[in-house]
Amino acid sequence: MRLDERKFMILQAIIDDYITTAMPVGSRTISRKSGVGFSPATIRNEMSDLEELGYLDQPHTSAGRVPSVKAYRLYVDHLLKVARLSGEERKRMQEHLNRRSEQVESVIRSAANVLSDATRYTSVIVAPKLGALRIKHVQLVPVAERTALLIIVTNAGIVKDAVIHIPEGLDADHLYNISRMLTEKLADKPLDAVRQTFAELLRDAESNRRLLGDALNAIEQKLGGQDAVDVVIGGGANLLNYPEYSDVEKAKSFFAVLESKETIRKLVSRDGGMEVTIRIGPENGVPELKDCSIVTASYRVGDDAGGTLGIIGPTRMNYNRVISVLDFMGRALSEVLSDRK
Repeated sequence: MRLDERKFMILQAIIDDYITTAMPVGSRTISRKSGVGFSPATIRNEMSDLEELGYLDQPHTSAGRVPSVKAYRLYVDHLLKVARLSGEERKRMQEHLNRRSEQVESVIRSAANVLSDATRYTSVIVAPKLGALRIKHVQLVPVAERTALLIIVTNAGIVKDAVIHIPEGLDADHLYNISRMLTEKLADKPLDAVRQTFAELLRDAESNRRLLGDALNAIEQKLGGQDAVDVVIGGGANLLNYPEYSDVEKAKSFFAVLESKETIRKLVSRDGGMEVTIRIGPENGVPELKDCSIVTASYRVGDDAGGTLGIIGPTRMNYNRVISVLDFMGRALSEVLSDRK
């Protein structure tokens, strides 16, 4: 038995209806609403074949059918027609990003909110890996007696700061000279090379060794340690609006996964260009998300570093809109962040 044109047509109509209603789909529904043009009896026979082929499931409490994971995979690979965002919607999303362009972190948080609002699902954005970024500028600013603010600016526009102790009698002019020296030595170097440079500076330094050591510790913590905010989630509660997550235990399991930033980062992180990837149900490899799909796309900060943005929703998610929103947001986010360099 194979999928002929008629089975394809009926299966697509079932999936489209189920995405909209979340209700098991019967033959009369397809006959009346989809415009397929076949009788209920013919559709019932085809639905029986589709169930035998593994494309439909039949809930015990209903005579209707629901699409299986296998059906959704076929749908996104061969039947999907990507929706086009309106010019007004694209403009509104772009303007929202542009208004939040003070720092990369604020842009990313804003983008997560835009994604969740536009799709009504949960959004996840993995920030550029801070350890892979390069230092652009280092500045020491005196803030109190024997205290200075260390400001670190990366080539992606990410700004980090830390308060460090300075030796007694070190005035603003001395701090300026040290800042200029550090910028010259560290500019355009990733974190691994920064460590090596500091090792050389500490070896050769005749003074301010403790200050340099504190500066290195602060840079490592801010760009490579737990201080780095690398996963941002938007609309975490959005899935509670879908009947699939009306069950309290299932909802708890979903939120438990969201709380594990490392799990989420691994789920949505990906390499490559702007192509969209879709993992459906068990393809995610996380039992708690077996009823969810994860759609991801990449964005870049110039040619140096990149991150991932993704949408988590029920397997019956509106894939055509999600893909369209992710594709646009990936390109818009790349433009906003790259313009900051």
